[in-house]
This record gives sequence, C-alpha cells and structure tokens, in this order.
Amino acid sequence: MDRSLSRHLRRLTVATATACALAASGLLAAEASAGPSTGPAPKAAADHALVGYLHTSFANGSGYTRLADVPDSWDIIDLAFGEPTSATSGDIRFSLCPQTECPGVETKEEFKAAVKAKQAAGKKVLISIGGQNGQVQLTTTQARDTFVSSVSAIIDEYGLDGLDIDFEGHSLSLNADDTDFKNPKTPSIVNLISAVKTLKSKYGSGFTLTMAPETFFVQLGYQFYGTGKWGGQDPRAGAYLPVIHALRDDLTLLHVQDYNSGPIMGLDNQYHSMGGADFHIAMTDMLLTGFPVAGDTNNVFPALPPEKVAIGMPASVNAGNGHVSTAEVNKSLNCLTKGTDCGSYRTHGTWPGLRGLMTWSINWDRHNNGEFSKNFDAYFG
Repeated sequence: MDRSLSRHLRRLTVATATACALAASGLLAAEASAGPSTGPAPKAAADHALVGYLHTSFANGSGYTRLADVPDSWDIIDLAFGEPTSATSGDIRFSLCPQTECPGVETKEEFKAAVKAKQAAGKKVLISIGGQNGQVQLTTTQARDTFVSSVSAIIDEYGLDGLDIDFEGHSLSLNADDTDFKNPKTPSIVNLISAVKTLKSKYGSGFTLTMAPETFFVQLGYQFYGTGKWGGQDPRAGAYLPVIHALRDDLTLLHVQDYNSGPIMGLDNQYHSMGGADFHIAMTDMLLTGFPVAGDTNNVFPALPPEKVAIGMPASVNAGNGHVSTAEVNKSLNCLTKGTDCGSYRTHGTWPGLRGLMTWSINWDRHNNGEFSKNFDAYFG
C-alpha cells in the first residue's frame, strides 16, 4: 500500500513463458467444473464484507480520519501500519500519527476506546504489518520470535482482533533451490509461516488473519515462480504462494492488490492490464479456480473458497494506479457472483459467496465523498 499519491508500476523483470502457460490450459479446462463446487457453501449477502485501510500512523494528503469517525460501512479496518525497526529485526512498532503531521489525531486512550466501540458494533480492527515502506524479512528464528512477541504486544495493548500481512517490495523472495510452494525452504518464508501460526495458536479461533499481496507475488506465479529452473527470473515472483497455501486453513481473507500492477497473464493465457473490470475478473478467477504454478500441471495451487476472497481496488484516482469507476466495480461483482457482465473473459465458475471488496484506503474514500463505500452498500444492500 502506498504512502505517496502514486508510485511507479513494478516492472515484470522475468522473461515470457507462454509455452508453459499454454501447456496448463488443458488442466484448467478439466478442473473448471469441479473447482467452484468445492469448499463451504456460499455465505448469505449479509456476510459480504468491506475492508479498508486507515492511515493511522501517517498522513499523505488524504486527511487524517479518527478511528471513531470511520463510517459504519467498513467491516474490517486495517490500521496502517506496523513497521519494523529494521528490515531483519522482526521488531514491529506501531504508534499514532504525530500531532504535527496529523492535526486532530486522537489520544491513545481515545483510540483504544474507539477500537472497543467498533468491536461492539461488530467490526474487526487489525494491525497491518508492512506497507510500501515497511520491509520485513524474518531471516532468522530470533527475528521470527521477536516478530511474534512484538506483534502480540501491539495486539494486546490496543485490544485488536488480529493481523493483516501487507508485505511488499523485497520482504518475500525465494532462494534458488526453493521450487515447490507446498514445501518452502527459504528461511524468511518458513519463519513467517511459523510466526503467524504461533500467533493464531496464541489467540485462538477468533483471531482474524488477512493478507494483501500484490499480483506480482501471487497471480504472476501462474507463469513464473522464483528464479525458475534455469535461473535469471525475479526471485520474488509468486513468493506469496507458499505463505497463502500453508496458512489457508487459518486465513480469514485474502485480498490481492489489483492495482499498482503490470500486465498479468490470466487463465485464458492472455495478458490483462489494470483499468477495467476485465483485470479484476481475471485475477479473482485465478484465485477461485486455482492454477498450475509456473505452468507445471503437476504442481497446482488449489482454489480458495469464495468466502476467503475479496477484490482489492483503489478507492479513488488519488489512491493508486488502476482505479476503476463504480460501474466497472459492479461489472466485476456481477460477473464473479452472478455470471453476467463478464465481457470477453470467461470465468471458470460463478461464486455468489465472494466475500467482498478491499480498498486502499478509508481515508482516500472519505476524501472522495465516500464513493467506493457507498457503492458497496448500494450493491449488496
């Protein structure tokens, strides 16, 4: 997630592997009928959720919003951000925005009271770790243990409901010999999985766990995974897949950032670009259908159940590259949940239980007169 108004798109630094992707198409066709029917039954409309990030520790032009003033539309509120003291320390710190940077910021006591009030209203309030500037690399077991203790301290102090993992940049990458997402070897990935499992075990079944990876770390894995069989690829390609897979039973919600992205190949073996419903439909279909990793039909990333998936979108043109109009938002939802308005992309199923939407950010939505959240409320009633 960005602190600035925009950033350069991450360039895809890996070579094209269309042949591998084309080889996977037969498997996808075979799995199309089976994929959507697996997993728990779809949730009722009342269970659809709107997720938003609240600029809690900084300001970036959108204006400071006190937690108590967050509109009731938002079901999950991610506090942005908890950040490490250094990239490899695992020591996560969180504090409210300084008064000089955010006039009107509440006191810590007022903030804690607002957390309790939101929870009493049925909302979830999470600490989001990472963001654009918060690189987190748990390369040692000491860093892993420090991560657990420091994140626990934040959750306990503010009485939060759980954790959002928003690792970006160079936080996650794969070692050259790490080729199987089901059995990761890279210490930073193994330690992250272990740390999150420890936190889930500590807080129990009520612990809310969400993730907000970029497309580069997830859907790009359809074509490329790590450095590749012959080396030379970006080691970050698909690097979130082992984390998602290992934690899928503990995961509450995955909302990939369908923005600030380069073109990504979908299951139709065509490249899809930001700016319209097509991108959101293609990227979400990959999560709900599953896909061969790096074109290997013997190594398939399994589909996620729709109630664990939301679509990540920017709240306004100021919030990030890839913003789409509310009409395009609704086309995306119509296609994925009703099978209508799909355009040229053919999905591999229809999922009325799709959990909802995530946006960066609550602040930018308020700056834009609440267009994103009001449209969500109108759509789901």
